[in-house]
Amino acid sequence: MSEPAKRFDRARIEKGISTGFAVAIFFFLLAPLAVIIPLSFNAEPYFTFTSKMLTLDPDGFSLRWYRDIAENPQWFQAIGNSLLIAISSTFLATVLGTLAAIGLARSNMPFRDFFMAILISPLVVPIVIAAGGMYFFYSSIGLAQTHLGIILAHTTLGVPFVVITMTATLSGFDRNLIKAASSLGADPITAFFRVTLPLVAPGMISGALFAFAASFDEVVTVLFLGGPDQRTIPRQMWSGIREQISPTILAVATLLIVFSSLLLLAVEMLRRWHTPPSASGR
Repeated sequence: MSEPAKRFDRARIEKGISTGFAVAIFFFLLAPLAVIIPLSFNAEPYFTFTSKMLTLDPDGFSLRWYRDIAENPQWFQAIGNSLLIAISSTFLATVLGTLAAIGLARSNMPFRDFFMAILISPLVVPIVIAAGGMYFFYSSIGLAQTHLGIILAHTTLGVPFVVITMTATLSGFDRNLIKAASSLGADPITAFFRVTLPLVAPGMISGALFAFAASFDEVVTVLFLGGPDQRTIPRQMWSGIREQISPTILAVATLLIVFSSLLLLAVEMLRRWHTPPSASGR
């Protein structure tokens, strides 16, 4: 066998092995999700596959647990609280994180590394410690068991995602464009909205989506800071597991899986939109 043929066979073997590893890891990560989704259609109030489900009997499947979500006022309240808190905290985190990233992107920014470490510290500090500290602080100023307290807490947890994505986006930003806008008479605010913002919008939206997902799925700070009126979807699921085990939780989990998948798809579409054609074709 010639040398080029040997190299071709070796490349095929290496590609097959790497593909096999990727498939195995993919299966390992998604296997729990593959179990939850069919169980959410179980006609019986069990967390196990019944004989009718295993034999694909139509009588073994039902939408009763999805109907329970629509008919249960507690789930409606949890969904409304989750959307209110996630949208509000995402807006605040996006604004604050974008402004912070713009400041950190300046080469002459004093103590740049120190401020960067402070801003991303919520990703490093264990969430239980952060939630405990927020509880004592917010309790002292009367924000515990309020929607505003949870919104501010989730804003703190969401800012690092925006800062990281925006810092990466601004690292390739050509500041000569700002100088050109200034030479044409644009003030800093006009230059930001007309020049900077359109170019960094994909990174900002990506950070906002990550902040939204982090807030929407967060439960620890809600357990510390939330009261009966601040139940979110994760807290309602946690309470349901403790108080009454029902496949309704699996139906909600399935909906969250679909929702999270759509968010990841949106992030990937934004990444491809932001990637120049020449870079994507390499």
